[in-house]
Parts: sequence; structure tokens; C-alpha cells
Amino acid sequence: MNKVDVLLGLQWGDEGKGKIVDVVTPKYDIIARFQGGPNAGHTLIFDDKKYVLHTIPSGIFRDETINLIGNGVVIDPIIIKEEIDKLEAIGIDVASKLIISKKAHLIVPTHKILDKYSEEQKGINKIGSTLKGIGPTYMDKTGRNGLRMGDSLSVNFKEKYDALQEKHKAILGDYDHADLLTELEVKWFEAMEFMSKFTLIDSEHYIHNAMAKGQTVLAEGAQGTMLDVDFGTYPFVTSSNTVTAGTCTGLGVAPNRIGEVIGIFKAYCTRVGSGPFPTELDNAVGENIRQIGHEFGATTGRDRRCGWIDLPALKYAIMINGATQLSMMKADVLDTFEEIEVCTHYDIDGKMYDYFPYDINSLNIKPVYKKIKGWKTDLTGLTDMDNAPKEFMDYITYLEGELNVPITIVSVGPDRKQTLMRENVMV
Repeated sequence: MNKVDVLLGLQWGDEGKGKIVDVVTPKYDIIARFQGGPNAGHTLIFDDKKYVLHTIPSGIFRDETINLIGNGVVIDPIIIKEEIDKLEAIGIDVASKLIISKKAHLIVPTHKILDKYSEEQKGINKIGSTLKGIGPTYMDKTGRNGLRMGDSLSVNFKEKYDALQEKHKAILGDYDHADLLTELEVKWFEAMEFMSKFTLIDSEHYIHNAMAKGQTVLAEGAQGTMLDVDFGTYPFVTSSNTVTAGTCTGLGVAPNRIGEVIGIFKAYCTRVGSGPFPTELDNAVGENIRQIGHEFGATTGRDRRCGWIDLPALKYAIMINGATQLSMMKADVLDTFEEIEVCTHYDIDGKMYDYFPYDINSLNIKPVYKKIKGWKTDLTGLTDMDNAPKEFMDYITYLEGELNVPITIVSVGPDRKQTLMRENVMV
């Protein structure tokens, strides 16, 4: 029986997961999302066109590939309908290659309102929510109040929906939400009717049977390890498990059925929203990285905070996920730098740490940097690693030595063609 390979982010999200999923999809029969929801923004560029996916797996543009939305994902019918409409408008037959777990939870209109209400109540302590209703939906899931895709097949679906709405309205109290709810509900039920044409499955059985038949499966993660609800920079995290273990719970895959774990990271670091960011460059260098790298949120449009690569955080993410190989993204963004800096340790109150501590929110962290000579070469036209500048290869070799995991894929531009597979690639 085959195993499920996993592809996920090792930083604070926005690492470029969608691009690499798209690149490696021809090697797989099934691409399966295992957590998160429309707070994800996976950007793909090919044939001089840009596409952004939020809920649909990034294998949707490849023929002969089934795309599965797993039970660990939360689905907003309104957003996914808009996503599907855009894909169908360019000739993608989504219905023929998209299947959805019956156990995936639904984001209902009041989840979005609760998200907005909760963020407003936090004032200056906002966590930077995308306001997509993700958190409240996962809260209902763990609180055993949730509504699932499979419920839409039930004759008393509307009753279940109404019961959940009443619970939410009780929480909202006199919060002014009536007009917004009315508007969202009309769109929501229209979208649910639209979604009825898609196949709902028992996804855990589907994946198990597919592997038994020899089919290959890639699990696609959303957000990043440092946003994991258990292992990220809590409370400035998302509401799901973004790490490899989330594949097991989000798809029904047994731990001994996990194969390769491909960890994605940028040649530098970014973060969207609030929360600690030890290597953040709140200066001209950070702004330069932002502009060159077009670091603006694919989902929110917000400026991404930018900084140098953080090895203590990256080593931590590799450890938690059991990453077996790495993909380094957006190396070309650093093409013009004379020197590149790498955070090797944290200085916390005069003591040196080479690992990620329990809670960095309240700590006085000073990143300790090692300077590495830049390559001062345009990498965007690079077609193989044999012609890569020495300084660039030195950077890769240095990172591999520190991380003890091979960097098997290198991205030197946004297009799928600007992706280099190294000789030791394992997928």
C-alpha cells in the first residue's frame, strides 16, 4: 500500500505551498487539503496568468488529478462557489475532479459575524483574524455544535441550521448584525444549492481504498507551522493543526501511512497580522524585501511583515513535522543584496538560545545574525542548478548543514517554470 506524502509550510504561512503543489501534482493521483479554510491563499502562476485558490486544492489545474477537500477543512459555501465560478469561467471542469468530505464543517453566516464581533471586542489585542469565520467554526466543531457538509443531505438540514443560528444569536445579544445576516443568508443558501452538484464522500475510506489500489496521494496544508494552534506563537495562531499530525486527523490517515514530508520555506521570513516575529525588519531593508517579493496577503491584501530567515524557528518546525525534504521559495527576491543575514540564535536576557522557547510573546528576544555573502545575480532565468552562482549554492549548502534536511526544490520566480529540482530530489 502506498503512503500519503505531505506538503506544508514551515514558517508563518504564505511560503508558496500552492506553487509547489501545482509543480509536483503530475506525480500524484489525488491532492487532498487537510485543514484550514478560506483563510488560505494559495497563489499559482503559469502561462502568464495568476490564480489564487482559497479552499480548492492546488492540483485543480492539472488533468487526471482528483482534488479532495478533507474532513479537517472548514468550508464557506459562498466563497467556494465564487472560487468555482472563476475556475469554470476559464474552462476548468471542477465538478469532474473535486470531491468533498461529508465530515467537513460548514462556515455559516453567523460564524463570520461572531468572528467580527470577537475581534472588535479584543481592541488593541486583536490577533489579526481574516474575519472569514474560521475560528468560530472550529469552536463549534470542538464544542460539538457544528454543521457538516453531510448534514446537507439530511431532510432536517434547515432545522439543524436554525438551531445553530439561535445559539449564535444568543452569544451576539444586542450586537447589530441583523442586516448583515439577512444579506449573507440569501447568498449562503444559494451557494449551498449550487454545491449540491458536487460529490460528497466518506473521505477516510476513499483515501484508504485509493492507497490500497496503488494510487498516490499528496496532502496539502494551509497556513504554516508557526500558526499551528498547539505549536505556533499562541495566541496569535490559526484554529487548526497545520502540522503533519493534522494530516492524520484532517484526512483519516494513520500515522504509519505518512510518507515524505515536504517542508516549504522562504529564503527569508514573512508574517501577516499580529504576533511576535523575532527577525522582523521594520526598516528600509524590510520594505525592500516587501516590494521586491510583492509581499501582500493573497487573502486579505494586507502588507506582510518581512524579515531575515529564522533558523531556531525553522529547526523547530522541521522537528515538529518530521520534514524529510525542503523546498526553498523566492530565492530570487534576495538577488540584489550584497549581504544576506541569517538568524542563528536568540539572545534572551543575555543568554543564547538555538531553539524555539515556550512563549516568545513576552520575551525580550534579540536575534543573533550570521552574515552571508549575497550572489548579486538575477536568478529568475536559471534553468538548472549547475549554472547557479557559487554564492547562491553556498547559501543553500549552509542552510542544509544547519537544518540537516536536504533542500530538494528551489524556486527562483513566481511561474511554475521557475522551479528547479535538485539531483537529490525525492518526490
